[in-house]
Amino acid sequence: MNTVAILLSAFVLSFVALMVFIWSQRKGLFDRSSKGAEVIFAPGEIGRIEEPAGDPSAQARLQGAMDAARHQAAGVADADELAARAEADASTAPLVFFMFCCAMVWLVVASAAGLTSSIKLHEPDWLTQQAWLTFGRIRTVHLNGVAYGWAPMAGLGIAMFIIPRLLKTPLIGARFAFVGAALWNAALIAGLGSVSAGISDGLEWLEIPWQIGLLFGISGALMALPLIFTLVNRRVDHLYVSVWYMACGLFWLPVLYIVAKIPGLHGGVQQAAMNWWFGHNVLGLFYTPLALASIYYFLPKIIGRPIQSYNLSLLGFWGLAFFYGQVGGHHLVGGPVPEWMITLSIVQSMMMIIPVAAFTVNQYQTLQGRLSALRHSPTLRFIGIGGLMYTASSVQGSFEALRSMNAVTHFTHYTVAHAHLGMYGFVTLVFFGAMYFVMPRITAREWPYPSWISLHFWLVAIGFGIYFVMLTIGGWLQGLAMLDEARNFMESVTVTLPYLQARSIGGTLMVAGHLLFALHFAALTLGWGPNRDRPALFKTLFRLETAGSPMKARQA
Repeated sequence: MNTVAILLSAFVLSFVALMVFIWSQRKGLFDRSSKGAEVIFAPGEIGRIEEPAGDPSAQARLQGAMDAARHQAAGVADADELAARAEADASTAPLVFFMFCCAMVWLVVASAAGLTSSIKLHEPDWLTQQAWLTFGRIRTVHLNGVAYGWAPMAGLGIAMFIIPRLLKTPLIGARFAFVGAALWNAALIAGLGSVSAGISDGLEWLEIPWQIGLLFGISGALMALPLIFTLVNRRVDHLYVSVWYMACGLFWLPVLYIVAKIPGLHGGVQQAAMNWWFGHNVLGLFYTPLALASIYYFLPKIIGRPIQSYNLSLLGFWGLAFFYGQVGGHHLVGGPVPEWMITLSIVQSMMMIIPVAAFTVNQYQTLQGRLSALRHSPTLRFIGIGGLMYTASSVQGSFEALRSMNAVTHFTHYTVAHAHLGMYGFVTLVFFGAMYFVMPRITAREWPYPSWISLHFWLVAIGFGIYFVMLTIGGWLQGLAMLDEARNFMESVTVTLPYLQARSIGGTLMVAGHLLFALHFAALTLGWGPNRDRPALFKTLFRLETAGSPMKARQA
């Protein structure tokens, strides 16, 4: 097909789809009403902050700042709905706790593997005695430990916590998810063992052999069943936007994975196209929906204010669904693939600016006049900065898809920095913040050392800042060196060495933050620390609901 025709048809299709979406709304796109967003609050709860990660003094300062922004004091929330929420939390507690424990283990394992592979890029003779410690294997262990260990366990655990709250229904069929989560982790252990032994399918993001991959498909279906059962038996009519994101993310993942892993289906150039179709979409259509759903729930809950425009949140959802599916093709610029496919991918990448802008404007307007909350809320620091990183990584990715920029950045460390901006700066930071919110709710204990939360934030923020900036600069210089015909290839390698060393320094700070997070998680779980006996909000309700006495909880 003619390139101009592809560009024009993609634009027309996108424009028509957006017009249909806008027409389908009962209110205009820029309507400032947030009625649809108020469903996450109990009657009378708007204006009341919810920040279980903060100590009492931080919570008081946060509430005072939010009262000043509203120019009025918060009201009294409906006791029956708070009791129902506590019942929903209690129904998810054992399952979410199990998933978070698994996530913490994989975070530590993947962090160790990632730092090892980072050091090997500038110290290639380090740890070469064992085959499984060579760069090709340990880096793959890192990637799969994050992609199939830390991120899914944390993200799905958060989904299991949020969805019953939003549907005002206790989680139904949690035992299926327990079995699915256990099977998923067993499959990942087998997969990483296979990769370490040198047995791999040889495709990035899809290295784990397909025979083991079958277990991921089965376990993923088992984990989705409770969410489906709960959705069918919900007590609400309106589905909040977070439910849309999470439900579709859980639908998109098995479609992506099953199509990508069918043995013998893809080969040659088609296999390369499929590889980056999956590699990009697993980030944009699975991890991104889970992280955005978390932001849309926790951000307004923390500050006690609904999101500014509910229609903008839906525009962000449908824009992601319409535009993201084909953006992975820009990784194949210059490859033996049809030119129209690359052009379509570039167009889709640029069109992604629309849903990203919708999210960014909505987040800014919701926090407008309330930015002081970032000082008082440990959870909001992670989630707010994570949301900003979504904007940064998406806009950077859109422009990186352009052929003129891709000519410099392709096959360089610049692309690695960009990938980490999305997967770490955005997704992982949001998951950190969400876990800080959720754990006191499911354990009925406060975080014992609030100062450790701040230290964790600054370690990972400074560490990742060093990592990203240094790798971005080094990658750009590497690309310029490779394009210079007067310079030999080795110069493009040596020019990156100082930046790779700086990357390892940043990575060390990040790993230190992860270890501190894991230690704090263990302290909370085991009841260590000075605040372990101080009641968290809903502690009494949690215990009564766990004991099966919702009526007493309401009376309390």
